[in-house]
Amino acid sequence: MKSRIVSEPPGPNAKRTIDIVKKNCYDSTFTYPLVIADGSGCTLQDVDGNSFLDFTSNIGACPLGYSHPEIMRVLAELSKNGAHKIAGQDFYCKEHAELSSQTVSILPEGFKTFFINSGAEAVENAIKIAYRKISTDTPSMLPGISCVNAFHGRTLGALSFTFSKPVQKKGYPELPVMRIKFCTSDDDPEIDVVEKLLNESKVAFILSEVVQGEGGYNIASRRFIQNLRHCADKYGVPLILDEVQSGMGRTGKWWAFEHYGVRPDIMSAAKALQVGMTAYDSRLEPGEQGALSSTWGGGSRIDMAVGAKSIEVIKKDKLLDNASAMGVRLRKGLDDLKQKSNSIVGVRGLGLMIGIEFNTKQVRDEKLTRAFKKGLLLLPAGQKAMRVIPPLVITEEEVQEGLELMEDVLSSG
Repeated sequence: MKSRIVSEPPGPNAKRTIDIVKKNCYDSTFTYPLVIADGSGCTLQDVDGNSFLDFTSNIGACPLGYSHPEIMRVLAELSKNGAHKIAGQDFYCKEHAELSSQTVSILPEGFKTFFINSGAEAVENAIKIAYRKISTDTPSMLPGISCVNAFHGRTLGALSFTFSKPVQKKGYPELPVMRIKFCTSDDDPEIDVVEKLLNESKVAFILSEVVQGEGGYNIASRRFIQNLRHCADKYGVPLILDEVQSGMGRTGKWWAFEHYGVRPDIMSAAKALQVGMTAYDSRLEPGEQGALSSTWGGGSRIDMAVGAKSIEVIKKDKLLDNASAMGVRLRKGLDDLKQKSNSIVGVRGLGLMIGIEFNTKQVRDEKLTRAFKKGLLLLPAGQKAMRVIPPLVITEEEVQEGLELMEDVLSSG
């Protein structure tokens, strides 16, 4: 057993930490009272000695789980470097070069990269690259097209195109935007709305996820994504695909768009990469030096080294294949579980990016808390969905343990 509860969470040590944070910090989006101390494999330990089977990968940011020996060697080596963080757009370092080489090897041919701090910044710079290529004196006045239930980040530019939860946007200004439905079925009657908008208005870009993350783990239909690509080509508009959560092998391919036989003009990545990345077709090169910059972009040497090593390990250990195979096992188990539960209304996913839809938000939240108390870590998504995103290194035994815990937690009610 990977999970082991020895002190009902939150224990006394966890409570002390949580009390300090609540006193000194804004109470943001904490899901349940977990205070992480350490981790190994697909298991996380809290400060009271409890062990949890982790089916969150810290929202996909830990693709190799915890204490992976090759990552630990990178951390040990970099811990001896007194200049572990530099102004990465003013000076060079070999970690920047190594990460760029590794990422270019898994990107579409002819793509270049720009590294920043986060997924939101990756989307911001994708938007900036698209605006730089508009032949008009007032590019900022042109709208971009994005989807209902989209999540692209919380900085103001990215937030303009986010449309997941009202609380994320309420009271904030935004760039001009047009909304389309994120179609999950090829025969959706709104699947051609994007062409109508492009035909009637001048638009700066189209921005979409392939699998909506925060918005509910909704999976785009094949025709929807291919239609976005076709319309972008037809009307000469850049297509931006947001792979911040779905990228880096999460769906069984390096990028979720590979399942659809398309390539974007610009894309965003982060989380599993350890740093933010805007990648773009070299024909969209901003050209003028300084059009894009970031104080720490290309300068967080530890994070870049871990990101490069992560790509190397995913390749060497064939973790794309593992994500596909373990994803099939999880989906089958969850489909079986759905038949035993009155509260689960749907299961969907690609690879190890799986969503469970419940009949109400209240039921979903109760199940999340109960799973936590039993030693299984899961996260919410959308209004009433739960995301299942274990590390790419997960084994058959850990999948089975997770399914047994979920059956205990989810099958009743």
